Amino acid sequence: MSAQEFSLDDLKRILLEGAGADEGVDLDGDILDTEFEVLGYESLALLETGGRIEREYGITLDDSALTDAATPRALLAAVNVHLAQAAARVA
Repeated sequence: MSAQEFSLDDLKRILLEGAGADEGVDLDGDILDTEFEVLGYESLALLETGGRIEREYGITLDDSALTDAATPRALLAAVNVHLAQAAARVA
């Protein structure tokens, strides 16, 4: 079984579904290294995002995955590590 990858497009979709987007924030721009707070996503929105990721991808993110990930790039990396670990357990 190949490891599924969590992409920036996946993250943007889940952010928009769960918390929407602040007026004036362009999620289609170069946001990989922009802090979530600057993008208008506070801790509650990120918790909702984490829950949606867990349900959709069948993984469990540890608490630090969301609290330590200040940017989309960091969250993508954390989710993809969890996906790879889940795939390795299945293989």
